[in-house]
Amino acid sequence: MDILLIIFISLAMFSIGIIGVLARRNALIFILSIELMLNAANLLFVAFAYHWGNEIGLVWVFFVLVVAAAEAAVGLAIMINLFRTKQVVDVDQFNVLRG
Repeated sequence: MDILLIIFISLAMFSIGIIGVLARRNALIFILSIELMLNAANLLFVAFAYHWGNEIGLVWVFFVLVVAAAEAAVGLAIMINLFRTKQVVDVDQFNVLRG
């Protein structure tokens, strides 16, 4: 597969993720959009690792997936706790974490 096609697919995925973060106010869509942006970066890491014949990109993908899993677990726990108190998943309503 051509590397430019993979770059454009990754750019499209990242753009959809940014639009999801900026346009939607639902907290679940917010977290899923962040995961989509991380997966777009992973796609680029894998594509360039394959293109250059180097395994370092695959190691970075492993680290990004570990961080994404931890981020998803912590984010979901925070959202469940906030949903129990406010009964809403709109991020504009979440001002409890302000100092």
